[in-house]
Amino acid sequence: MLRNAPPFEELLAGCRKQALHLELRDSYTDPYEAQRIADWKAGVRHTADSPRELWWHPWLDLVQETVARGVAVRRARVVSEPVSEYTHALYDRTFANVYAGEDVRWLSRRKTSDIGMPGNDFWLFDDTIVRFGYFAGDGTYLGDEVDDDPAVLRLCARAFDEVWDRATPHAEYRI
Repeated sequence: MLRNAPPFEELLAGCRKQALHLELRDSYTDPYEAQRIADWKAGVRHTADSPRELWWHPWLDLVQETVARGVAVRRARVVSEPVSEYTHALYDRTFANVYAGEDVRWLSRRKTSDIGMPGNDFWLFDDTIVRFGYFAGDGTYLGDEVDDDPAVLRLCARAFDEVWDRATPHAEYRI
């Protein structure tokens, strides 16, 4: 049954084995990322060799702490190709996610036609609770809900696994 989600940090803190994230959109409108996207459009490119304060942010602290507890954090991104400008900017910044301990893979949307997937992005925590994120057509975040229905959990786990198995690791993916 869908219900309001507790804070994301609480869900991640309760995770013991794995946190799986499936991203399905080609663009998100996030005020938190607005400056990073603007900088990228202006030609700013950071790498792991750049001063850390330029590319490190609170999300990466949370991932690093989670991974240090022994929790695997995996993110699969289903993307249209050629990729959107937003996805290109995201790709260029993904080194930071990997540096923090996330395992990230990319899959062309063309390779997903035979995969049954939920209609929304989600996080699956230890196969016990799923958090769906809802977005407007322009990518604006609208909120989230959680569900622990076994059939929904199985759908999400199966979708993630199928995408993951076909996806290309970040280090090998080229846009």
